[in-house]
Amino acid sequence: MNEIENLKFYKKVLIAVDMVNGFVREGSLADRHIEGTIENQIELIKRFKNERELIIFIKDSHTKDSVEHDRFKGVLHCIKGTKEAELIDELKPYENTENTLSLEKNSTSYVWASKGEYSFIDILDGLENIEEITVVGCCTDICIINGVLPMMNYLDEKNRRVNVILYEDAIDTFEIPNVHDRKKYEDAAYLLLKGQGAKVKRLGK
Repeated sequence: MNEIENLKFYKKVLIAVDMVNGFVREGSLADRHIEGTIENQIELIKRFKNERELIIFIKDSHTKDSVEHDRFKGVLHCIKGTKEAELIDELKPYENTENTLSLEKNSTSYVWASKGEYSFIDILDGLENIEEITVVGCCTDICIINGVLPMMNYLDEKNRRVNVILYEDAIDTFEIPNVHDRKKYEDAAYLLLKGQGAKVKRLGK
């Protein structure tokens, strides 16, 4: 667990959720509208890099028989080892660099994400002096909310006071006419997130 031995020195964490090709650029669940968040995400990544704080990239990564596919009408997506499961090109230069970790998840919640022998929960436990967690990425009403709320519940269970911030102009969801209205689902997600104590902000661009 050498990569996470020094977690106690971080006070802030940026979590970039599912900015992979399979949700942004190609595949059955991709929506290029999400590209509009990339510039602001990079701004935050550079800020955290300059401050030498931790950045965690979460990547959806499934096998062909992952049961999650069943809940999305059997649509296979982000299969491990394919380009769909890789970070988009704009974020790749920051992956596997100093003060960054990449985790893979097989569900809609990054709380269960892992890498080898350690999990997101192991990392959260190791971040004993963390004061602030910032979350960006996609999708607002699925992988963002399903990650943020259980993470906040876990922190509550451990009696840890941590500010959780979401930049809504660095987060987006997808649009499917007559099925998935972007604004409707985002409004519902933010209503629940704010109600649970998450702070929703904008970078202002």
